[in-house]
Amino acid sequence: MGIKKFKPTSPARRQMTMSTFEEITKKQPEKALVVALKKHSGRNNQGKITVRHRGGGTTVKYRIIDFKRLKDNVPAKVSAVEYDPNRSANIALLVYADGAKSYILHPNGLKVGDTVISGEHQDIKTGNAMPLMNMPVGTIIHNIEMKPGKGGQLVRSAGNSAQLMAKEGKYALLRLPSGETRYVRKECRATIGQVGNIDHENISIGKAGRTRHMGIRPTVRGSVMNPNDHPHGGGEGRSPIGRPNPVTPWGKPALGYKTRKKSNPNDKYIVSRRKK
Repeated sequence: MGIKKFKPTSPARRQMTMSTFEEITKKQPEKALVVALKKHSGRNNQGKITVRHRGGGTTVKYRIIDFKRLKDNVPAKVSAVEYDPNRSANIALLVYADGAKSYILHPNGLKVGDTVISGEHQDIKTGNAMPLMNMPVGTIIHNIEMKPGKGGQLVRSAGNSAQLMAKEGKYALLRLPSGETRYVRKECRATIGQVGNIDHENISIGKAGRTRHMGIRPTVRGSVMNPNDHPHGGGEGRSPIGRPNPVTPWGKPALGYKTRKKSNPNDKYIVSRRKK
């Protein structure tokens, strides 16, 4: 999918780029596969803001994606490729041989009219889903389960892919997009191929209004606040933050603050950490 530029009719338009949407073949979603999506604007069940700078945005409906791919040995034809406002990747509408319909993440190279299938001992073909134990070493995959039957949790955003590096005993060794290598049980399923919409990372938002459409509100710098509002605030004129490192409004380190538990039970599955 290509990137579309605009004539510089305004300073924002000069910088703004967007997708050409040339892969999209259907504009309206399948009614049976969408549900209403309630907005919370960063508030919890007490009405308190727990995530700042959220609110507003365009009203969208959630598309029900089949991350599990448990409908085995039933071929499905790709009926359409659609835009999904809830994720960076596009989605593909499948129509199974028995008439059932479902959405999956659209893999790169999968076209309308192609046939995909899930289950053990299927062809190594883009869009097919199967357990890791049935894939040859070196296969490029996405939508990977972490627990058998739970549904894909890893490698789901646009342009991402992982690689099956080895199979040892009960586990398969994967190299993830972050550079991390980790073990996953061989019974876990994954989908062959790379997630589509590869050019998503090259899109320049260009203007503040587009982030408001996404439900993101403005962020005020702490250095322009008063001292009672932020640790960076105060001083005469434009002044430094007065600390060795930046902090949040509550004094916590803002950069490089590790939140992962030191005794995380998943540590034993990680062979090497992600690239820094």
